[in-house]
Amino acid sequence: MSSGYWNQKAETCSPDERRALQSERLVKTVSHAYNNQKLYRERMDKSGVLPGDIKSTDDLHKLPFVYKTDLRDTYPYGMFAVPMEQIVRVHATSGTTGKPTVIGYTRGDIETWNECMARSLRMGGVTSSDIIHVSYGYGLFTGGLGAHYGCELLGAAVIPVSTGNTSRQLQILEDFNPTVIMCTPSYACLLAENVQKEKIKHSLRAGFFGAEAWTENMRRFIEEQLGIVALDIFGLAEVCGPGVANECECKNGLHIQEDHFYPEIIDPNTGAVLPEGERGELVFSCITKEALPLLRYRTRDLCSLIKGKCSCGRTTIRMEKPAGRSDDMLIIRGVNVFPSQVESVLMKYNDLAPHYLLVVDRVNNTDTLEIQVEMSDTLFSDEVRKIEKVERGIRGDIESTLGLSVKVKLVTPQTIARSEGKAKRVLDKRVIL
Repeated sequence: MSSGYWNQKAETCSPDERRALQSERLVKTVSHAYNNQKLYRERMDKSGVLPGDIKSTDDLHKLPFVYKTDLRDTYPYGMFAVPMEQIVRVHATSGTTGKPTVIGYTRGDIETWNECMARSLRMGGVTSSDIIHVSYGYGLFTGGLGAHYGCELLGAAVIPVSTGNTSRQLQILEDFNPTVIMCTPSYACLLAENVQKEKIKHSLRAGFFGAEAWTENMRRFIEEQLGIVALDIFGLAEVCGPGVANECECKNGLHIQEDHFYPEIIDPNTGAVLPEGERGELVFSCITKEALPLLRYRTRDLCSLIKGKCSCGRTTIRMEKPAGRSDDMLIIRGVNVFPSQVESVLMKYNDLAPHYLLVVDRVNNTDTLEIQVEMSDTLFSDEVRKIEKVERGIRGDIESTLGLSVKVKLVTPQTIARSEGKAKRVLDKRVIL
């Protein structure tokens, strides 16, 4: 396997060398965006910023932000910075909360993406000897194809299973002997549940899980149930797709591909850049993208950045595992609630399955929160007094964590709908009132 697939120079260079490369690429990308993206040129002009004002990454704060709504407002191709003749692939988000955001790629963008994915896999110990079971969706969603071509570039064998048909997925796990799996963490839990139930034998040793927030407790559950190392992979369709950042085997934060994506942490309310180490909203500037060169793109993911050399030898900046998204946050009776906070409590209980739903409603002008969580088969078959005791314990722990009174409802096994893609964790009935 060639070391070029993980680009040792880019991942282990000194901070000064990296900053010089980032600044050079940023200056070129700002000029490209200004000259070829109408919306961004108008926004820069309104802010009184010209391309010549950006001489290094120190000047990045002068540039205006870009939002997901900008991509929706210019749907479908209005943010592209190259003619369609140079576009070789188009992806899009699901559009479940509005028009989908559309992402275009030049041939150079695809090559960059493939390299970032290959690096990400190599961070997790994948080699050309591995067989990779890809259970991300293929199609407009970036997960399947993004993972696929990174695996091929690395030289690993790919099984393009895609999503759905869990029984077939289990058969492939048992018969095809994959050593690595890639899917959402919630689907990994569903597979683990069925592996245990049907006593499936498999050869998996590692998994790369992303596309939704997940906690350390869920990581432990997946690792224990499947007997694998579970690693976090991070990406956004608008920025690139999976492969923007990934955990190495040290599990000490996700290494960002800094030679392509420059990160900042800002106060989500004021937009001000926060001091090093503080948690806030993650902002990315794509400093090598050709088709869609987003600068200061607000991801809504909440985390902090970690500087310093990792035990793996890489010097790239790391992001902590995102605690959630600002647009996923629920405000219930004036209290900020993230689904990940609830999950962190639920996953401490061995008597629960890793499937839950937060039901938010408004009764007599007062917000209510009911947490439905599945019992394990063992707890379900136990006496009512024990079930009620576990229910009280969960309620007390969650109320202590959130500072908010809640209702906890333990439901029978297989009650909560499963998802073969991103899990639906919240049912907010207030939005239809």
